[in-house]
Parts: sequence; C-alpha cells; structure tokens
Amino acid sequence: MKPLHALPLVIALLAPAAFAGAQREEDLSASVRAALHGAVSDRAAPEPIFPSPVERVTWISEMSQRLIKRMPDPKERIDFLKTVYYEAQRAGLDPQLVLGLIQVESGFKKYAVSGVGARGYMQVMPFWVRQIGTPDQNLFHIRTNLRYGCTILRHYLDIEKGDLYRALGRYNGSLGRPEYPNMVRAAWERQWGWQPVDKVAQQTLPTRN
Repeated sequence: MKPLHALPLVIALLAPAAFAGAQREEDLSASVRAALHGAVSDRAAPEPIFPSPVERVTWISEMSQRLIKRMPDPKERIDFLKTVYYEAQRAGLDPQLVLGLIQVESGFKKYAVSGVGARGYMQVMPFWVRQIGTPDQNLFHIRTNLRYGCTILRHYLDIEKGDLYRALGRYNGSLGRPEYPNMVRAAWERQWGWQPVDKVAQQTLPTRN
C-alpha cells in the first residue's frame, strides 16, 4: 500500500492534463519576494466576508447550483466556493473571475497537472513554492492552491497596472496572444456572471483580437 502522503502525486499522474501555458519564472526583487511570501503565508481560517447575510446565502446558493455537475459532493462544493470567495476577496479579485479562470485552467479538477507541470485548480507552477513559499506547502491542497493562484494573478495585475488582459496572458504564459484571456472572459461572463445584490461594480475585460 502506498503511503497517504504519496496519494496526491499518484492521483495527479493519473489526472487529465489541464489547459495551462508555460508561465514564466522571473527574477523577483527582494521586496517583491518578501511581499509575495507574506501574501501566501497567512494561515488564518478562510471565512469570507460578504456585503450582507443575504448576499452570502444568495451567492453561495447560486454558484453551488452552477458547480453541482462538476463537483457533486455538497460539502466539498461549499468549502470550495467559500475558499474561492475568501482568497479572491483577499487578493482584490472578482470571485467570478477566479471561477472562470479555474474553469479554463483545470476544469475544476483538484489534481490536474499540465504538460509543463502546473498543478491543481489554478494550475500553479511549482517554482512559485521555491520562490515565495516553504517546502511544506502542497499545491494540491485547495486553500494553498487558491492562495497562490490569486496572489500570482494579483501580482501580474500590479505589474500590468490593472490591465487584466495582459495579466491573464502572463498568468498563462501566453502574453500578447488573445486566445486565453478571451476564453477566461467568456467563462467569467457566460458561466459565472453575477449581479451582486448591492450592485457592487465589477471589473470588465474587453475582447482582444
């Protein structure tokens, strides 16, 4: 029998490949490295803060219905959605954008591995753990994966001064090509589009050709 700690790797090797590009490893300044390390190191419990109790119930219920075919287990599904909302909120991202990105990157497969080695829901490259994390962090762990993915996308948004199209290109390793950002945009709007109860303004991503 294989030890329990080896199971994620075994499952990952059997999992279907995901849609991920060759995200580039870049030299980071000491200050950026320190900031990103701090961003992925917080171990506080992921309890999302919604604008109101009604918003919380409505959002989780609505997103749960949309996700049910991909994630049938109700407890797993609710825990996943709460973690997505928390990590997206923490990074200053739209939770529905993150859901759209996950749909394109991994198809909501926890143990997805791309041809270039990106792992988990948000297809995080292992070099990020070496650069800004600690050796004990497992990219197949739901919260670790979402924490890294949201932190990295936020980092790219900051580099690109808020240009989501270019930030998504960096995230996927396809900067300057329209296919990936437009796929995420389509998933974000068509599958995960959401009108908040309190009409909070949402980001927009223009189509590029």
